[in-house]
Amino acid sequence: MRGLRGLANQLGLSITTVSRALDGYDDVAAETRERVRRAADAAGYRPNPIARRLRKGASETIALVMPTEPGRFFEAAFEQLLAVVGAHLAEKRYDLMLLAARPGRDEQMVYERIIRERRADACLVLRTRRNDPRVALLQGAGMPFVCHGRTDCERPYAFVDGDGAAGFFGLTARLIGLGHRRIAFLGAPDDLMFSSYRRAGWRRALAQADLADDLVLALPATESEGENAAARLMARADAPSALVCATDRIAIGAVRAAQAAGLLVGRDVAIAGHDNIHAAQHLSPPLTTMELDVAAVGARMARMTLALLAGAKADGMQEVFTPRQILRESTGEAGAQDPTGQSTMQGRTT
Repeated sequence: MRGLRGLANQLGLSITTVSRALDGYDDVAAETRERVRRAADAAGYRPNPIARRLRKGASETIALVMPTEPGRFFEAAFEQLLAVVGAHLAEKRYDLMLLAARPGRDEQMVYERIIRERRADACLVLRTRRNDPRVALLQGAGMPFVCHGRTDCERPYAFVDGDGAAGFFGLTARLIGLGHRRIAFLGAPDDLMFSSYRRAGWRRALAQADLADDLVLALPATESEGENAAARLMARADAPSALVCATDRIAIGAVRAAQAAGLLVGRDVAIAGHDNIHAAQHLSPPLTTMELDVAAVGARMARMTLALLAGAKADGMQEVFTPRQILRESTGEAGAQDPTGQSTMQGRTT
């Protein structure tokens, strides 16, 4: 027996029926699909993937364009997410295609090429922005997409996000409870939505306690920028006793600045971040942070993508996950120390 025609002749079915059965179409009876699959397995027949894609009029590929500008994408924060999403898509015979482009016109051109050349059936969008042009472009083209994060958009769109506002409200309120009254926020660039939500949570906690919210800086989310920004804040006469950072990368830089200034992190100044990257727990002292359930987020993004490809509408495909607080020794009471001069905070998770 040779190829699809030989398999069809053996089973007494049309080539079209055998082809659609192997591709899993629902218009072929389940028992027929199973019969065809068993015969194909016994014969060692494997469909030509290129021919299958041409028949289906689909690439069987999901595209993800990584923003390459510093602070926009870090493999430490997204490596596990991509692994989870890729594994779930692979179960349904979809490939995850990674591309890279600088935010702005270069990135827009990549998305336009994906749409024009039908290089992918759907897109995943990371690091959402206010009035995100990628979202507008994909909606205008009618291409399915799922965002990791939210954006200002009137039309419904599918997204999975973390509740940064609630997470940073809780973290800041806890620092206030420890006696901190001058709490700074070191955020990512203002156009990134995740940073604006996290800043809003920090600001709400300060407002609730009737504390000033004037110590706020926006900067590229890198360690060096975090170090420079924190150094400027700590050199002020009204220096903060705590720094809440939008990402762990910024927070690690802030720890370096504090230590260079001769401050004991966790005693003289409290510092916290977000992401729980690998370096956070190995910092000295270990960094207080928070994280999302990456496995759950990735699985949800994959399921949303597959549902959209199956014809589902984006209405109702919005989910916000609560971040998990991870309390470590970098956030102690304001001015607290034991008789040996060491921080008395113990790392714990809530």
